[in-house]
Amino acid sequence: MAVSTLRPKVGLLGLTLELYEQTAPRLRPGREAWVRRAVLPALGKVADVEFVGAAFRREDVQAQVERFEAEGCDAVLVMLLTYSPSQIALPVLRRTRLPIVVWNTQELRAIDADFSGARMVENHGVHGTQDLANVLLRSGVRFRYVTSHLDDPDALGELTDFFMAAAATGRLSRARLGILGYPFPGMGDFALDTTHMAATLGCEWTAMPMEEYVQRAAGAPPEAVARLVAEYRATYEVDPAVADADLEATARVELALRGMVGGRRLDAFTYQFMAFGEDERTPTVPFVAASRLMGEGVGFGGEGDLIAAAGSALLNWLSPPASFAEMFTVDFEGNAVLLSHMGEANVAMARSDRRIRLAARTRQITRTRCGQLVLATVFEPGPATLFALTLGRGGRWRMIASPVTGEDFGPLASLTEPHCKLSPGGDVREFLTAYAKAGGPHHCALCFGDARRRIGDAAELVGADYREV
Repeated sequence: MAVSTLRPKVGLLGLTLELYEQTAPRLRPGREAWVRRAVLPALGKVADVEFVGAAFRREDVQAQVERFEAEGCDAVLVMLLTYSPSQIALPVLRRTRLPIVVWNTQELRAIDADFSGARMVENHGVHGTQDLANVLLRSGVRFRYVTSHLDDPDALGELTDFFMAAAATGRLSRARLGILGYPFPGMGDFALDTTHMAATLGCEWTAMPMEEYVQRAAGAPPEAVARLVAEYRATYEVDPAVADADLEATARVELALRGMVGGRRLDAFTYQFMAFGEDERTPTVPFVAASRLMGEGVGFGGEGDLIAAAGSALLNWLSPPASFAEMFTVDFEGNAVLLSHMGEANVAMARSDRRIRLAARTRQITRTRCGQLVLATVFEPGPATLFALTLGRGGRWRMIASPVTGEDFGPLASLTEPHCKLSPGGDVREFLTAYAKAGGPHHCALCFGDARRRIGDAAELVGADYREV
């Protein structure tokens, strides 16, 4: 089961001075050669880069940026290959819809006794970046400014995070979300004006009829059902108490849900479990399908929460893999919180030292014809980031990020639901209080590693508030 990884596409706008075309005609070709020899291979490790050569006239800048837009680039990377006056680029950069990052870098690493006038001319872009940053700021153009050298230990770290954030937020602006059922009545923290979501984040949504779910499950081809049941048995530790009929029903609804998600080209989806029980023909709840689709990069939110679905998809694009999550119980003595949910967790994040247990819920969450099977996923321990996308005061989006550590805990034989323990950086009491005061909703998402800088970049790009807890 392949994890979906987003690869950014970046347009490199290299700027030079037109005067040098007469006074130093070899300068521009030399700087372009350095870009192709050293810069592009380095950037190519983290992004697909478009570079056609240096621009030194306004019309050339315009042609290049228009090309980046037409080719679907996620961001413009501006490099001053020599000094270049800001006003040849300002009008174009003011108009572009692409995120802008100005990279203050040069070929020369050190200034020593061998430094010469020729080396200075080849490495004098810094004051051009200052000129450009000044006019962008004065013009109200949002941009990122990064200073690093290719030989620095983390030369491309900040650029990489920005590229990923630009690609992820661009994907979010085109995202298609689906809802099966309806939002859980009374859950206000994910109450949503979908027109506001479309106008601000760009996401569009569609309703998925429960009738279609039931019909697709009933009409699933027997050979496809048998193959999927065999895959379950080969991949997971199937509880001996699980009935063959329940495995078949689980496979049928996975095929149904996959058909609905794929047919609508959804990036993320949500369902409301009670809606399944309102049709007596419903075979079972697609807990297994949701967990496996998350493992393939599809976002998910519980209880009809479109915001959580979008948020988990965004985090997966920023730092894959990522999972929908929810804090369920506080471990005051162990200074931790227990994450769990009814049956949905990203199987791509499961512990690598054991197979995932496939078991039946001890209590059905809603009325269905067959048992409700769950992949009792326990996440791999280690550093992680807890993330929440939510709405704040006045309809302004907010992104909340917390550095946490997944504990070496579970799986517990007594739990058929996904579960794991997270330790915050400080006291769990202070963490939970700060999370609530920041407006943290009860639905969140989790990824491995430290994704805070990428989340902060994403918040800036969509004009959202950013809070670290």
